[in-house]
Amino acid sequence: MLKRLTVVGAGWAGLAASVHATMNGWQVRLLEAAPQVGGRARRVLHQGLPLDNGQHILIGAYRETLRLMQAVGIDTEQQLCRLPLSLRRPDGSGLQLPAWPAPWNMLAAILTAHGWRWQDKLSLIQHAMRWRLNQFQCDDAMTVAMLCRDLSPAVMSLLIEPLCVSALNLPSQEASAKVFLRVMQDALMGGAGSSDMLIPRSDLSQLWPDAAVKWLKQQGADIITGCHVHSLDEWAAEPVVLACPAWEAAKLTANAHPAWSALASQLPHTAITTVYLQAEQALHWPSPVMALRCDAQAPAQFAFDKGRLSQQSPMQGVLALVVSASQGDRQATTEAVLRQARDQLGLHQTQALMTVVEKRAAFACVPGLRRPPAQLGNTLVACGDYIDGPYPATLEGAVQSGVHAVDLLTSWRIRENKP
Repeated sequence: MLKRLTVVGAGWAGLAASVHATMNGWQVRLLEAAPQVGGRARRVLHQGLPLDNGQHILIGAYRETLRLMQAVGIDTEQQLCRLPLSLRRPDGSGLQLPAWPAPWNMLAAILTAHGWRWQDKLSLIQHAMRWRLNQFQCDDAMTVAMLCRDLSPAVMSLLIEPLCVSALNLPSQEASAKVFLRVMQDALMGGAGSSDMLIPRSDLSQLWPDAAVKWLKQQGADIITGCHVHSLDEWAAEPVVLACPAWEAAKLTANAHPAWSALASQLPHTAITTVYLQAEQALHWPSPVMALRCDAQAPAQFAFDKGRLSQQSPMQGVLALVVSASQGDRQATTEAVLRQARDQLGLHQTQALMTVVEKRAAFACVPGLRRPPAQLGNTLVACGDYIDGPYPATLEGAVQSGVHAVDLLTSWRIRENKP
């Protein structure tokens, strides 16, 4: 007889936990408060257009996410557009990694970067060598700006800042250098293809949540949406995976696990805004993703050509411009992004389709941040990108935490010799 496992929350962490648990002999019951699964990475329809509640990308280093996608039948080569990491701007400045093994791809990208002096390039190479010699370790209290204080303004603006704000959702003055180095180690210094951008060709629900739900139902899992869980007392003697957002998990654990609840409830969060635009003119970008010059008046860091990615006629001319660590109100941000699209991308006939503001899109990955652990008790574990671990708030971090949470319960079941 299969052991029953309840998963509370059907975002990417909860779906990963459910799939991994099913593969390891658990009978899964998945509960989701929202009417649809996917959490903060899901489809949002706008006048029939399948957009998303935020533009997400994966990278080649997301091995656990790719493994579970393939396990439920997703053809990742078809669903994801694989491109070498590019931080090129419309004016040609910036750098792009060739499809070479690490670290030669990074070395070549630095040496051929546009807009840098030779002193800039040599300084970055020296820093990268030092990081590698130190095994990508640094003091917990260090910020990315402190880590990179000797790099030139050109390297900071064209490489470090875009990577930092896109990976950690914070500017370099506030972001954890320790977590930044871990991202650099896995992505830029990892195995072949680790730094590649994997950009979804479809909406995010089609990419993973829909297929995961279909597979889980085929395996006999119970999936209930629109189900609000107000207490864990009902499952006091059963294994439970808390896969809801940190603030919801904090409420559910406040009485039984006050210390854990306090950690979860005190996590700072940052916002991400995605502005969808409709361009009336043809786009002739060298790549479906472009880095942008970013400041207070031009807040978006990246632009995505959704039509080129999807190849569906309704999506032609649709752009997604992403403002990580966003501040200000929706209307002001939309207007600033429209001006930025005009000034940097030459798009003079463009209208705003929809602006999505995720106010708590990611926990703020500041130096020395204490994150709650996965284990609350023998039969109660938690998962989500906010759970203690080496990564910032990413899809891979969420998926890995879901897998790890189930592994903890499976180990307990084996130790206790449970059926």
